Amino acid sequence: MKVAEKGDLIEGFGKVVTIEGRNIALFRVKDEYFALANVCLHRGGPLGEGNVSGSVVTCPWHGWKFDVRTGSFTVIPTLKVTTYKVKEEDGSIMIGIP
Repeated sequence: MKVAEKGDLIEGFGKVVTIEGRNIALFRVKDEYFALANVCLHRGGPLGEGNVSGSVVTCPWHGWKFDVRTGSFTVIPTLKVTTYKVKEEDGSIMIGIP
Protein backbone atom coordinates (compact mmCIF):
# COMPACT_ATOMS: atom_id res chain seq x y z
CA MET A 1 0.00 0.00 0.00
CA LYS A 2 1.42 3.40 -0.98
CA VAL A 3 1.86 5.69 2.04
CA ALA A 4 4.23 8.46 0.96
CA GLU A 5 6.58 9.76 -1.69
CA LYS A 6 10.32 9.35 -1.29
CA GLY A 7 10.74 13.13 -0.94
CA ASP A 8 8.25 13.24 1.97
CA LEU A 9 10.73 11.53 4.31
CA ILE A 10 13.66 13.51 5.68
CA GLU A 11 16.48 11.74 7.47
CA GLY A 12 16.40 12.54 11.19
CA PHE A 13 12.62 12.99 11.30
CA GLY A 14 9.65 10.65 11.45
CA LYS A 15 6.41 10.90 9.50
CA VAL A 16 3.17 9.47 10.83
CA VAL A 17 0.60 7.93 8.52
CA THR A 18 -2.67 6.12 9.23
CA ILE A 19 -3.41 2.93 7.31
CA GLU A 20 -6.45 0.77 7.97
CA GLY A 21 -6.86 2.38 11.39
CA ARG A 22 -3.20 1.87 12.37
CA ASN A 23 -0.89 4.78 13.17
CA ILE A 24 2.49 4.00 11.64
CA ALA A 25 5.73 5.95 12.00
CA LEU A 26 7.93 6.10 8.88
CA PHE A 27 11.65 6.76 9.02
CA ARG A 28 14.47 7.26 6.52
CA VAL A 29 18.01 6.17 7.40
CA LYS A 30 20.35 7.07 4.54
CA ASP A 31 18.56 5.56 1.54
CA GLU A 32 16.58 2.95 3.45
CA TYR A 33 13.03 3.26 4.76
CA PHE A 34 11.50 1.74 7.88
CA ALA A 35 8.07 1.61 9.50
CA LEU A 36 7.07 1.01 13.13
CA ALA A 37 3.85 1.12 15.07
CA ASN A 38 3.62 4.72 16.29
CA VAL A 39 3.28 3.60 19.93
CA CYS A 40 6.06 3.44 22.51
CA LEU A 41 5.96 0.30 24.66
CA HIS A 42 6.31 2.34 27.86
CA ARG A 43 3.30 4.64 27.94
CA GLY A 44 2.11 4.77 24.34
CA GLY A 45 4.07 7.85 23.30
CA PRO A 46 4.15 8.84 19.60
CA LEU A 47 7.44 7.48 18.24
CA GLY A 48 6.94 9.30 14.93
CA GLU A 49 7.32 12.61 16.79
CA GLY A 50 10.56 11.56 18.50
CA ASN A 51 14.11 12.67 17.81
CA VAL A 52 16.01 10.42 15.42
CA SER A 53 19.76 9.93 15.59
CA GLY A 54 21.18 7.46 13.09
CA SER A 55 18.82 4.50 13.29
CA VAL A 56 17.51 5.20 16.81
CA VAL A 57 14.30 7.09 17.60
CA THR A 58 13.74 8.47 21.10
CA CYS A 59 10.18 8.61 22.39
CA PRO A 60 9.33 12.26 23.10
CA TRP A 61 7.39 11.42 26.27
CA HIS A 62 9.86 9.51 28.46
CA GLY A 63 13.03 8.96 26.44
CA TRP A 64 12.75 5.27 25.58
CA LYS A 65 14.91 4.48 22.53
CA PHE A 66 14.10 2.08 19.70
CA ASP A 67 16.05 0.94 16.65
CA VAL A 68 13.87 1.86 13.67
CA ARG A 69 15.40 -0.99 11.63
CA THR A 70 14.23 -3.75 13.98
CA GLY A 71 11.76 -2.15 16.40
CA SER A 72 13.97 -3.26 19.32
CA PHE A 73 14.11 -1.32 22.58
CA THR A 74 17.79 -0.43 22.96
CA VAL A 75 18.00 -1.41 26.66
CA ILE A 76 16.19 -4.77 26.36
CA PRO A 77 16.37 -5.81 22.68
CA THR A 78 13.81 -8.59 23.10
CA LEU A 79 11.15 -5.91 23.70
CA LYS A 80 10.02 -4.79 20.26
CA VAL A 81 7.59 -2.40 18.66
CA THR A 82 5.68 -3.84 15.70
CA THR A 83 7.53 -3.31 12.43
CA TYR A 84 6.20 -3.29 8.87
CA LYS A 85 7.91 -4.21 5.61
CA VAL A 86 8.75 -1.15 3.53
CA LYS A 87 9.94 -0.79 -0.04
CA GLU A 88 10.58 2.12 -2.34
CA GLU A 89 9.09 1.69 -5.80
CA ASP A 90 9.42 4.37 -8.49
CA GLY A 91 9.70 7.13 -5.87
CA SER A 92 6.77 5.86 -3.81
CA ILE A 93 7.08 4.41 -0.30
CA MET A 94 5.04 1.24 0.06
CA ILE A 95 4.18 -0.61 3.31
CA GLY A 96 3.04 -4.20 3.62
CA ILE A 97 0.10 -4.58 6.01
CA PRO A 98 -0.46 -8.16 7.18
